Amino acid sequence: MKYTTRKSAILLLSDGTIFHGKSIGISGKTFGEVCFNTGMTGYQEIFTDPSYFGQIMVTTNPHIGNYGINDLEVESESVKIAGLVCKNFSFNYSREGASGSLEDYFAKQNLICISDVDTRALVSYIRDNGAMNAVICTDGTSVEDLKKELANVPDMEGLELASKVSTKEPYFVGDESATYKISALDLGIKKNILRNLAKRDCYIKVFPYDSTYEDLTGFNPDGYFLSNGPGDPDPLFGAIEVAKRIIADDKPLFGICLGHQIIALANGVKTYKMFGGHRGINHPVKNLITGKGEITSQNHGFAVKREALEGHPELELTHIHLNDDTVAGMRMKNKNCFSVQYHPEASPGPHDSSYLFDQFVENIKLAGSKTM
Repeated sequence: MKYTTRKSAILLLSDGTIFHGKSIGISGKTFGEVCFNTGMTGYQEIFTDPSYFGQIMVTTNPHIGNYGINDLEVESESVKIAGLVCKNFSFNYSREGASGSLEDYFAKQNLICISDVDTRALVSYIRDNGAMNAVICTDGTSVEDLKKELANVPDMEGLELASKVSTKEPYFVGDESATYKISALDLGIKKNILRNLAKRDCYIKVFPYDSTYEDLTGFNPDGYFLSNGPGDPDPLFGAIEVAKRIIADDKPLFGICLGHQIIALANGVKTYKMFGGHRGINHPVKNLITGKGEITSQNHGFAVKREALEGHPELELTHIHLNDDTVAGMRMKNKNCFSVQYHPEASPGPHDSSYLFDQFVENIKLAGSKTM
């Protein structure tokens, strides 16, 4: 293996802190909110997760790219992260079934990456100082010019991003002759959510983020789903109105992550920007209804205000995050509606929480029996 000289690159944080590294060979600069994921596997699924749109990803696994990529292991049709920061980028890969290298995958989509960064120091810094905007630069632009450009990048708080990743036209997933029909509002939906619904005898119609309640109801669904997605939930007035209408009609409703936050806002419960967020595949959650623990996959920078939820007469806290006691799930006491702040479909991650899809289908069955 011959030695290849690589150009110097930098990661500049909005507070002026600089981390040095090397370019993997794609020249340019990219801006976004810097965050980190603690997962030790599943990098391709993470990079293609629409919830990460607008974010520069720091991976804590020291080796990225070592098992290449597989065309089937994607959560959307393209890379969604704004850029990648890693310790060791593997130009060579080894895995049966791999369809190519991560280097080529990034090159096709012009994804800027900086490697050879002290990611332990960087993650520690983010933990202490919070998520913030940053820029990866691999083209030699001066620090002073980068600071000026970075100052104009909007903060994640107040930023509506679902429109950037949602489908433009409705589409269908599953068997048309399935027992149950689901209308899903795409705020940045992951493919594995749709797979989990389809394998539970559901036929899903996926709607753009700005669809109306009338649009979703036109499919004559047995249940409704509000998906995960990027950005702040507050500006999604249309989605909040859709949730209000579904709840008012007491239709079966299930929300994940951003969808969970939309349901909270539809009930007048506020959300907030977290200091660092939760991103990884080993987050501990307690189900307060069963008393059981779950190891979960999580990816969110916003959360529902717990005090407001617990003070709401029609809402019940059902799950808590055991690291910081934040809201991880809730349900409505007198409506057919529940939601979680984490990812029961995983991809990547454990399958402890896949029962939530079964619960959604059971809720649909219960609603059907009441109307017969």
